[in-house]
Amino acid sequence: MTITAPRVPGDDIVLTPGALATVVELHHRFDARRRCLLERRAQRREALARGDELGLLEETADLRADPTWQVAPPAPGLSRRTVEITGPASRAMAVNALNSGADVWMADLEDATSPTWANLIDAQHNLIRFTRDELDFTGPGGKEYIVGARTPTVLMRPRGWHLSEKHLLIDGRETSASLTDVALYFHHCATAMIERGQGPYFYLPKLESHLEARLWNDVFCYLQDRYSIPRGTVRATVLIETLPAALEMEEMLYELREHSAGLNAGRWDYLFSLVKTLWRTGVTLPDRDTITMTVPFMRAYTERLVATCHRRGAHAIGGMAAFVPNRTDERATENALRRIRADKDRDAEDGFDGSWVAHPRLVPTARDAFTGVLRGRDHQLERQRHDLLDPADLLEVDSAGGGASLVGLRSNIAVSLRYLEAWLRGQGAVAINNLMEDAATVEIARSQVWQWRRAGVVLEEGIEVTEPLVRRLVAEEAERIHGEAEPGGHPLLADAVRLFCDVALGEELEEFFTLRGYREYLR
Repeated sequence: MTITAPRVPGDDIVLTPGALATVVELHHRFDARRRCLLERRAQRREALARGDELGLLEETADLRADPTWQVAPPAPGLSRRTVEITGPASRAMAVNALNSGADVWMADLEDATSPTWANLIDAQHNLIRFTRDELDFTGPGGKEYIVGARTPTVLMRPRGWHLSEKHLLIDGRETSASLTDVALYFHHCATAMIERGQGPYFYLPKLESHLEARLWNDVFCYLQDRYSIPRGTVRATVLIETLPAALEMEEMLYELREHSAGLNAGRWDYLFSLVKTLWRTGVTLPDRDTITMTVPFMRAYTERLVATCHRRGAHAIGGMAAFVPNRTDERATENALRRIRADKDRDAEDGFDGSWVAHPRLVPTARDAFTGVLRGRDHQLERQRHDLLDPADLLEVDSAGGGASLVGLRSNIAVSLRYLEAWLRGQGAVAINNLMEDAATVEIARSQVWQWRRAGVVLEEGIEVTEPLVRRLVAEEAERIHGEAEPGGHPLLADAVRLFCDVALGEELEEFFTLRGYREYLR
């Protein structure tokens, strides 16, 4: 192994010989399969471009029709998941999440973390500190951060299969970011988490097929055997945030059934996947702010997820409503709480067993929304749907109604530039206009801009979306951001503009902006 990164605080704690040996073992055993599965994704996209249709897999029809199989019962700490708080595993944010009163904390090494080497090492170090009861600290201003006695169950979200870790080379080849993240966490924290009455639990992002879930299952089996941990101790919740995954929910539960902790509705990434998957068919999405969870094709997505999970004994977890409190604007805070409550009321009534929030102050609001529905129960697994949900409803994107507007186009550009500038500086979770944004926001925003420009969409104002129009709006929004900032407040805005134009105006729709951003800009 060759480590190309500079030394950063905590790397001596994280990058121990034993931990790196596990990275090497996972790389040799599983990375070739990962690369084959990524190639399979590309082949599937090419098949769709040739006119193949999306639908349920014929080869797994017997599996779906078999009513007898179930996933494993909830593991310790995972029976009640009413409120889950998500965010990066930086030291202060980790303490705040652990003290939030939520049932689960998702320590996010993916969309809410800008994947700089320093950030990733710091996140792993903080998870180790938690298992050693060493996470308390005093901030630069003298504020004390102390982890309380009762903490949520911890699930770690590694980076997706598509990402490599450019700072770790094995035989000259970059390691898988997913395998690296899980190997380091498992080596340091798996046994300690079991001793705390929990276990090594994960959220799995960006999956596109049950074969990718099978790969994760094989990784978990290997790690449990290697560390002499009983099989089934590991649990994983799959984020259904791609259209192909939505068509293989049941198969994913089956592949992970010994290790499954359910499915989660990843909203923004799901919309991004719709653009990536369907743009060749001529389908265009309207302004993203108009695509709520009540539009028919999004209702089909969530209803299918809940029904599938409960049929197989798995938890269904609702996605993120990104509204956050505003420290200086009480009216904005009241609006955020009202909209969070409406979102979580809908999740609870739809049968979800829990849902996500992005801020500790939102935990009570989300919990209250579920209280009346749960009535003292831990979940709603007994709530079953016996009617057939037509998978074709997932593809009825035109059911959203609405159109594309100049306001929507400008909003996509503005939020992308603000987020990307912060991401390039190492921030992965950024509050913008009273919303907590992460990488998924930019993915749907920039892909919409790309799609509208590619299709020559005419906006409601009668203006066609062209490259010159987009570049003019980018320049205007960059100037606006620069004018609003304190001196030196947005030092990487020029790089953010360049990155956005690369991924929103390129000839091809790039798979993820993070691939180019990580490769060309982050250290």
